[in-house]
Amino acid sequence: MSAIPTINTDILILGSGGAGLFAALHAHQENPNLHITIAVKGLLGKSGCTRMVQGGYNVALAEGDSVERHFMDTIEGGKWLCDQDLAWTLVNTAVERIHELENELGCFFDRNPDGTVHQKAFAGQTFDRTVHKGDLTGIEIINRLAEQVWARGINRLEEHRAIELIHSKDGKSLAGVLMLNMQTGQFVLVRAKAVLLATGGGPTMYKYHTPSGDKSCDGLAMALRAGLVLRDMEMVQFHPTGLLAGPGTRMTGTVIEEGLRGAGGYLLNGNQERFMGNYDPRNERATRDIVSRSINSEIRAGRATPNGGVYIQMSHLGPENVRKLFKGMVERCADSGFDLTRDLVEVVPTAHYMMGGLVFKKDCSTDLPGLFAAGEDTGGVHGANRLGGNGVANSTVFGGIAGESMARWVATQQFKECNMDEVAASVYEHEAPFQKAPGDIELIRDALAECMWDDVGISRTKESLLRARQTLKQLASQLIQMGVGDIQREYSNTWQDWMNLQNLILVSQSVTEAAIARENSRGAHYREDFPEPGSLEDSYYTAVHFINQELMIENRPVQFTMIKPGQTILVEA
Repeated sequence: MSAIPTINTDILILGSGGAGLFAALHAHQENPNLHITIAVKGLLGKSGCTRMVQGGYNVALAEGDSVERHFMDTIEGGKWLCDQDLAWTLVNTAVERIHELENELGCFFDRNPDGTVHQKAFAGQTFDRTVHKGDLTGIEIINRLAEQVWARGINRLEEHRAIELIHSKDGKSLAGVLMLNMQTGQFVLVRAKAVLLATGGGPTMYKYHTPSGDKSCDGLAMALRAGLVLRDMEMVQFHPTGLLAGPGTRMTGTVIEEGLRGAGGYLLNGNQERFMGNYDPRNERATRDIVSRSINSEIRAGRATPNGGVYIQMSHLGPENVRKLFKGMVERCADSGFDLTRDLVEVVPTAHYMMGGLVFKKDCSTDLPGLFAAGEDTGGVHGANRLGGNGVANSTVFGGIAGESMARWVATQQFKECNMDEVAASVYEHEAPFQKAPGDIELIRDALAECMWDDVGISRTKESLLRARQTLKQLASQLIQMGVGDIQREYSNTWQDWMNLQNLILVSQSVTEAAIARENSRGAHYREDFPEPGSLEDSYYTAVHFINQELMIENRPVQFTMIKPGQTILVEA
């Protein structure tokens, strides 16, 4: 192996969504002399899921609301699987973070006539607490964050993908990350005193999904290969209403946001009948898991629309009102040839968010010294179900905390020597496809999407999950045997697709194993053969470990550090 170019940086941040950018700003604020580098698969300010956030940001600001109430909604929404210390950190720090976003970063959020911040209704919450800018909140947040990062001269490695977390020579800590410069196709070793895993989740292994196709669970796959533990991986959230734009378009799966149902939108089956009242008294404002399962039941019962989904109807609220309230959604539908203000639009549940992820602590440190994590790469904050609007709060809250923690950590650290055997092994593994004849990668991609949608989707059984286990094993084997041929490495989409699939299959296997292990139904995880939630007092979370190329699973008890099931921290007035 020829010598790999090496870069040294105090802090390396993998990902430039809300978590990564907030971490960079807070680390810089803590110590402006630090050498901070953000690495991103795409372009800074244009990549990541935070930019795609439409709904908004949950925070207890309004009169009558409280952080205690937000906490209880989060714990109950998460079906008592949340790490309560993390959830408490989320709801408290969100208040501080929203003021920072407005007053220090210059975000403009919608306001009430009296000048207070407008907060709208989102499903599963007992108070209207979702701060937003129309239905394009994420763009506002990321644009302001990116401006601040550029203004501070923080280093950027754009179009660089992380390949492997590299341990120190003694194996006791993290020493750096093997990266790939996608522009040149060359490997780069980045040595860092602290690394933040903030690549985002992105369940793009499903047939219908909301995140962009470049999301491939890279952070979670790298964490597994580095020997770290992931929790709650069976908890994949399906957004109930993804646009069903017909075959052959990438618009299919993109979110038709929750605020439409919050504002009074109706869901109709293929017979144009409202059906949510048959499943939940809250009708269309039930939590995402219930609405997704209800839609799925209508589809399975043969009451689907022509393209296999259901309809959303907004026209009864008045076309002008819909256009004013949901400008972004109206334009999104219009781009695909639909009039949301007057017509029925087809929607289908779409894989949206992964509640599961890396086990991490309140200060964003992990079990591997030198590795920190924040955002959708982490597990424990949301438990079995994320409330709409808690996602961007999670990224910005823990991103900021991670930046401060890393800045303090690196003050006492030296650069460590990398385990070059790990580097060589990873380079060999990722260059192997060039030595093999090209195959049909798209075929594997489609088979993965069908397998996860049909067998590890909204409703699961032991039979379907065991079938998925076998399918995934076969797909992993086919991918290893399949190459890309002797092609150029610069901007090679084929090679990137191969690496994306390698990560997606491994993470899909961890989702499947966790789903097999959980023999009850909680939140986003629904077992038709075990429909009951099980004892709340004896709640456990699934922990997945990758040892000797095998996924190992154990159930670990949830620690009720603040409140036990049946209790509340709310004080009645």
